[in-house]
Amino acid sequence: MLETLKNTWKIPETRKRIIFTIVMLLIYRAGSFIPVPYIDKAQLATIVKGNGMFGLMDIVSGGNFSNFTIFAMSITPYINASIIMNLLTMVIPSLQRLQQSGEDGRRKITQYVRYLTMGLALVQALGLVIGYRNLLVPNTLLTKTIVGLTITAGTALLMWMGEEITEKGIGNGISLIIFASIVSRIPAMFVTTYEYLQNGTISVVMLIGAVIFVVAAIVAIVAVTEGQRKVPVQYAKRVVGRKMYGGRNTSIPLRMNQAGVIPIIFASSLTMFPSILASFFPNSRFFVWMAEAFKWGGATSTVTYILFIILFTFFYTSAVFNPHDVANNLKKYGGFIPGIRPGAPTADYIKRAMNRLTMAGGLFLAVIATLPIFLGNAMGVNLQFSGTSLLIVVGVALDTVKQLEQQLLMRNYSGFLK
Repeated sequence: MLETLKNTWKIPETRKRIIFTIVMLLIYRAGSFIPVPYIDKAQLATIVKGNGMFGLMDIVSGGNFSNFTIFAMSITPYINASIIMNLLTMVIPSLQRLQQSGEDGRRKITQYVRYLTMGLALVQALGLVIGYRNLLVPNTLLTKTIVGLTITAGTALLMWMGEEITEKGIGNGISLIIFASIVSRIPAMFVTTYEYLQNGTISVVMLIGAVIFVVAAIVAIVAVTEGQRKVPVQYAKRVVGRKMYGGRNTSIPLRMNQAGVIPIIFASSLTMFPSILASFFPNSRFFVWMAEAFKWGGATSTVTYILFIILFTFFYTSAVFNPHDVANNLKKYGGFIPGIRPGAPTADYIKRAMNRLTMAGGLFLAVIATLPIFLGNAMGVNLQFSGTSLLIVVGVALDTVKQLEQQLLMRNYSGFLK
C-alpha cells in the first residue's frame, strides 16, 4: 500500500488532483471558524444538544451549526435539490428529454439544480432566523437579513467548492465535504465519551458494547455497500465478413445499495419539515401540534423516518438505474439472459431482481439510521446519528479509494483493491 501511495504521488496529474482536494478541504475547515454575528452561541449550543434533528445537522456540518459559522447549513440544500431534480426528471417529459440530449442538456439541469439549491437554502435560512429569532442580539430586521444572507452565501460557496473538487480533484466533492465534517468531530466524540465515563453516565461494559456495535456496523456497511448480484448475460455469436463476434459470457452487476446515504439525508430533512413549519407559524396550534407529534425520537417520527428512507431508496434507485434501457442495450448488441426472452421480459426480470435488492438495501439503511436512536435512548447518551455518520464515512472512503484506484489502473499501477 505504501508503494502504491508512492507511485500515486509520482504521477503529476494525480498529485495535482490530490493537492487541490486537500487545499479545498482545508479552506472549508478554515471557514468553519468564521462565526455569523448577532447570534447567542451558548444558548444555541444548548438547543442543539437537546434536539436530535439539530444533532444530525451539526454532525453533517462538522459543528458549524452549533457554532453557527458561515457554513451553518452545510451542503444539505444542494443534496435535497439534486434529489428533487432527479425526481422531477422522472415525471416531467421536458426535463427527461433535456437529460438525454447530451452534455448541453445535463449542463442545463446542473444549472437548475444550482438555482433550486439557492431557493431551498434561502427558505431554510429564513426558517432558522424566524424560528430562533430569540437568539439574535439584537433582534431586528437588519440582523435577521444579515444572518439569513450570510448562511445562504455559505451554502453557495460550499456548492461551488464541491463541484470544483469533483471536476479538478479526487472523489465526489460534495461527499468529501460531508466526510471532512464528520471526521472533524471525532476528537470531540472521544472527549465526550471520556466525560461520560468520568461522571458515570456510561460504564466500561457499555463502552465495550458500543465499540463492538461500531465495528459490526462498519463490517455490515462495507458488505452491503460492496454487495451486488451479478445477472449472467450471454452474447450470441455472429459472423461479420470472415470474423466471428460475440459468444462470450459476462454479467450485469446489480448493487444492493444503489442510493448510498442520500435517502437518509433527504428523509431526515422531510422529518424535520413540521418543526420548520412551526417556526414559521409559532402561534398556530396545528403546526405546533405537528412539531410536537413529530418530535425526534418519538414513535411517530421514527416510523415516518423509516418509511421515508425506504421510499426514497426506491425513488433514487429508479432514477439512476433504468431496467428498460439495460434490456434495450442488451437486445441491440445481441445479448440475452439465459432462460429469459429479450426485450420486455428481460426488463421485467431485471426490475424484479433490482426491487428485491433495493428493498433489502432500504431496510438496511433504516436499521443503520434508527438503531442508534434506540440504543442512545436506552443508554441515556447521544448516539442518534452514529450509524448515519459511519455510513457516510465508510461509503465516501470506499468511493474515493475506487476513484484513486482507477487513476492508478489507467497507468498500469497496482492499487489498493486487489
